[in-house]
Amino acid sequence: MAAAVKSATSRFSILSSLKRLAPRTYYTYTNEPAQPIQGKEPRWTTLESAFEDLKSGQTVFVQGAAATPVDLVNAMTAHGKANNLKDITVCHMHTEGPASYCDPSCDGIFRSFSFFMGGNVRKAVAEGRGDCLPIFLSEIPLLFYKKIFQPDFAVIHVSPPDEHGYCSLGTSVDCVRAAMTNSKSIIAQVNPCMPRTFGDAIIHVSHIDVAVKVNTPLPQHGGRPPTDVESKIGQLIAENLVEDGATLQMGIGNIPDAVLAALTNHKDLGIHSEMFAGGVVDLVEKGCVTNNRKTMHKGRIVGSFLIGTQKLYDFVDNNPFIEMLVIDYVNNTKIVAQQPKMTAINSCIEVDLTGQVVSDSIGTRMYSGFGGQVDFIRGAAEGLDGLGKPIIALPSSTNKGESKIVPLIKQGAGVVTSRAHVHYVVTEYGIAYLFGKSLRQRAHELICIAHPNHREALEKAAFERLKVMPSP
Repeated sequence: MAAAVKSATSRFSILSSLKRLAPRTYYTYTNEPAQPIQGKEPRWTTLESAFEDLKSGQTVFVQGAAATPVDLVNAMTAHGKANNLKDITVCHMHTEGPASYCDPSCDGIFRSFSFFMGGNVRKAVAEGRGDCLPIFLSEIPLLFYKKIFQPDFAVIHVSPPDEHGYCSLGTSVDCVRAAMTNSKSIIAQVNPCMPRTFGDAIIHVSHIDVAVKVNTPLPQHGGRPPTDVESKIGQLIAENLVEDGATLQMGIGNIPDAVLAALTNHKDLGIHSEMFAGGVVDLVEKGCVTNNRKTMHKGRIVGSFLIGTQKLYDFVDNNPFIEMLVIDYVNNTKIVAQQPKMTAINSCIEVDLTGQVVSDSIGTRMYSGFGGQVDFIRGAAEGLDGLGKPIIALPSSTNKGESKIVPLIKQGAGVVTSRAHVHYVVTEYGIAYLFGKSLRQRAHELICIAHPNHREALEKAAFERLKVMPSP
């Protein structure tokens, strides 16, 4: 009996000690970032000490786009090299900055694993020092929920905590929430330059394990005027395909910007897009974007990540008009299909004469990723009101004068959007409507919007491949 009492007393003593060291409440079983954890605070430290627990063979998730925590990424790289670490996987969507962990000097220490490639990791992937994964944006969170990726650390970039202790993921929510809630530890750089956004962006500071204060401007893109070709494409889309009351999705780049610039006479436009650019700000200020016709998130812009100019960051900062939501919701085709007059505008690398769309590769060389193109192209096509418009927009030729409408896609290139998905293809020479068209009819439509210098060669190729008769 005495032994049993002694054993029970010992266990009680151990439990009491644990409670003193790590106070727990009813709510500490959850990883929900919006739920405060009572009695827990981050360990505030320096960049040099932020990764002292990083070990060989571990996995690190890094937030992307304008929210790339560049200071922490550089600190992680320095720590890995200084401590001779090996085989660390760095998984991420498109990131900004130099991606120092991809430098050849880091071979064997870090290996990039891209869910959507940016230019800073292309060389590493091409040389076999990095990996990329073909995946729809809407399905990236499943990689974490299904435990295909189980990060030891989520490295994020947040705004400073407010009076309630809440930080914001700012410009990138996308798959970050899924990665955070399935990571063992969260390391954050806390930056007053990070815009404070709402929706799924909030995270209570108690969920952050290690925090470092920085004051670094966010990376910027855009701001240059569109070319004549881009302006013509934007004008064609705006005047012929975008209706008043339409809900818009468009990615980054000068063609989406050119479309936005041509919409200044439209009314009651809405935005439901995985990302949006600075042109949206101008349309809001002109009263063109009201989100008034939307049946979901009425009166508000919905996005998931963004990158642009300082004007864009200032616009979204502390602005309840903007809802930043998780990518598996924003890009869900069932959600997209419910938007009124859903108009999805996406670009690509090349289109063949049957309508196959190549967007992530140039031949065998990987260039970017699937992104949200298929999510929105399909969602718009399935619009419940029957008024959706899936649009692929591209210049008719490359900067070197090569046709982007081709008889056959380059050897080794991958099809992102299938020819069955495609409805509208737009170049500066016009609009090709492919839905319901046979292969031969499609070839005729696409040749008509190709650059005039290439039409004769395309007609010959179309006859050889599809027995399409040349135009009279």
